[in-house]
Amino acid sequence: MGISIWQLVIVLLIVVMLFGTKRLRGLGSDLGGAISGFRKSMGDGESAPQTETVKQELK
Repeated sequence: MGISIWQLVIVLLIVVMLFGTKRLRGLGSDLGGAISGFRKSMGDGESAPQTETVKQELK
């Protein structure tokens, strides 16, 4: 007894009617920016210890 495609369509229509497409588009772009910023910061955090390790090995 899972969720059928028709139930998902109805929920999607209700959400679009409540919030509007402009607000949902803005929310999506904000969420995408937050995710890309998080990934970028995670990548910066991993690169810093690696460069310190390389510097210590060169000494």
